[in-house]
Amino acid sequence: MTFLDLWQQFVTGLQATTWLEYFAVFFGIASVLLSRLENIWVYPTGIINTTIYIYLSILGGLYAEASVNVYYTVMSGVGWVLWTRQKDGQTLHITASNAREWAWTVGFFGLCWLVLYLVLHHFTSSTVPVADGFAAASAYTGMWLMARKKLENWLWWIVTNVASIPLYFVKGYVFTSFQYLVFLVLAVMGYVEWRRKLRVAAAI
Repeated sequence: MTFLDLWQQFVTGLQATTWLEYFAVFFGIASVLLSRLENIWVYPTGIINTTIYIYLSILGGLYAEASVNVYYTVMSGVGWVLWTRQKDGQTLHITASNAREWAWTVGFFGLCWLVLYLVLHHFTSSTVPVADGFAAASAYTGMWLMARKKLENWLWWIVTNVASIPLYFVKGYVFTSFQYLVFLVLAVMGYVEWRRKLRVAAAI
């Protein structure tokens, strides 16, 4: 497929994009921007985005992505509580994972990917069980770390975005694919910003 073919597919996809998808993308980008700023509104805007994508993912046959958005919605509630809850007079702050937490995180990702692949392969009509399961598993991992304000959540979002760009493109959700390209840029910026804040806090 040439660049011209890809461009034509992109333009055709944009023309076929529904207002619901545009609406979801708007709130998705707003949510990521707010997350970078550690703004609590990341969660209500995110819930709007994920609720819409539950429907869109099922419609497109991306069943693992639908499950991810259900998980996002639940974890948004959990994150909302964790980010606002005070302990010893302080709210949750950014921290980096240690070696043990990294090992647990990678194990969690691997288990999620395996389970999602098996479910998609054996119990659904998914045509992309490996890719769908991979993107979903990395998103599960990123969301859990984000709720705990772990710096590494951004690394998992980078992985998720890289996997999701072609996944949604081939399924016809071209504008959503573009959204994940924007998310990729924002995730890199988010990682840099949170790492800077972590270093500033450590220097105090």
